[in-house]
Amino acid sequence: MSSNKTWLQLVCTASKKHHELIETEMESAGALSITWNDAKDDPVLEPLPGETPLWDHLIITALFDADTDLNPLNQKLTVNKTSWDIQNVETEVIQDQDWERVWMEDFHPMRFGDNLWIVPSNYDSSEVTDIQKASNPTTILLDPGLAFGTGTHPTTALCLEWLDQNPPKDLTAIDFGCGSGILAVAAIKLGASEVVATDIDPQALIATKENMSRNQISAEKIPCYLPEEMPENAVDLVLANILCGPLLELFPQLSALVKRGGKIIISGLLETQKDDIINTYSSKFANFEVKQLGDWIRISATKV
Repeated sequence: MSSNKTWLQLVCTASKKHHELIETEMESAGALSITWNDAKDDPVLEPLPGETPLWDHLIITALFDADTDLNPLNQKLTVNKTSWDIQNVETEVIQDQDWERVWMEDFHPMRFGDNLWIVPSNYDSSEVTDIQKASNPTTILLDPGLAFGTGTHPTTALCLEWLDQNPPKDLTAIDFGCGSGILAVAAIKLGASEVVATDIDPQALIATKENMSRNQISAEKIPCYLPEEMPENAVDLVLANILCGPLLELFPQLSALVKRGGKIIISGLLETQKDDIINTYSSKFANFEVKQLGDWIRISATKV
């Protein structure tokens, strides 16, 4: 897209109860995209697969072509301001940007454990002084694209730290909920023979394949599947950085995917959810170890 392209953006605050009516009017006015954000810092922590949970109070943002006449939409929102619980309707002209590249400018090399480094794909790792000083660094080039997973979230950081401290040399593994593929790529870089990557989001599989290519990892090393298409072969190591609800629901499947004597690494958990996970998984696993970072935890255990 041209760097001098302009757009019209309309932003309003409203309650969840009326968001569909507002979005219908935005779509009728020609909205190219509509996004929601939390207006009052109310967390939504446990969406189930396929759900799109919303906060009680929303900031609704619609993007339009620059030549769109927004007067009729503004009038409609004004007339229904009280009945639809609308506040703070604002319209502005914005300049187009390569948003993903702008975000990447703030994504810097990070170390996990002693020797594992995640480096954004727009960096030259040879110019990163700290990596040059490391005795035996393992470097991963990463561009998360539209999929989650950079290492900046505590649960991802905890999983990367575990891999650094327990290199899966010659082991088979599954990255369940692979996101950007960061854990799968790290496991291969640290010696795993094969890592199956799976995610309910097709965009995650695309991002994983792109990050494999950036790190010169062949397709047979990290085969990618949607969950319903994934082989059910048991492996030495399962990495499951998802959420507590799905982890509890998926216990039968995840436990069956780990060989006897193999390891499962569970994250995406708050400290308050620790007991629920351990109580559920203790029928198939032992030697539980818990590591905490902020409010988040990682649990590792051995299949018995």
